[in-house]
Amino acid sequence: MYDGTKFHGSQIQGEQVTVQLELNKALSILFRTPMSTYGASRTDEGVHALCNFYHFDTEEELDFDLKYKCNSILPGSLCIKQVYLAANPSFNARFDATGRRYRYRIYTAKNPFLLNRAMYYPYTLNHELLRQTAAIIMEHEHFESFSKRKAQSKTFICNIAESYWEQAGEELHYVVAANRFLRGMVRGLVGTQLHIAREKGSIDDFRKILAVRDCTKAFFDVPGHGLYLEQIVYPDGMLVEVNTRLTM
Repeated sequence: MYDGTKFHGSQIQGEQVTVQLELNKALSILFRTPMSTYGASRTDEGVHALCNFYHFDTEEELDFDLKYKCNSILPGSLCIKQVYLAANPSFNARFDATGRRYRYRIYTAKNPFLLNRAMYYPYTLNHELLRQTAAIIMEHEHFESFSKRKAQSKTFICNIAESYWEQAGEELHYVVAANRFLRGMVRGLVGTQLHIAREKGSIDDFRKILAVRDCTKAFFDVPGHGLYLEQIVYPDGMLVEVNTRLTM
């Protein structure tokens, strides 16, 4: 898990500080050879993760506590929660994942302890409209309107498993789960729903945005620091949990 405000996104971008770069550096120190990791989900700058997966390949015997050693090297904004051994050597963290879930957090009363942890949004919202837009999302599978340009996606089809808003204490959360997500998709869904909920558009407008397949019609104007990648799902038996020291 990581604090996204401390990184220029998750994916390698030259020498800029990213999650993947820090993981590669830590593993390279431990194995005393250049190591590369491959992530399950890419997150933009500012986006947090409570759960992301990275895989790496090695033929070396791991006779040390990998989790402890890595965490002793990694910066405080990034930590390894658990280590797994792939049952199949061809395992790929990205392509073998069957589901991902995101949560977007909003608060309406100013709170300095939520700064960069959720989006401050002190506007009146029509919660019934939020409920309706979230339900409409479940009816669709083509989300080109909610994919930023230059996404390099071969398909815009996503199978949505969950889409709903919930009150969490003083915060309002949007939760969405799917087999895959497009670049900027969750922030586009949130921003567009909030636009409708402020009664700047109608439910029919929301349906039209989905149907037109044009990202210039959606609203992506919500910050990354309100977004959390909170779950990634793999088929049963694909990963074997390693509690302490891993030996092969």
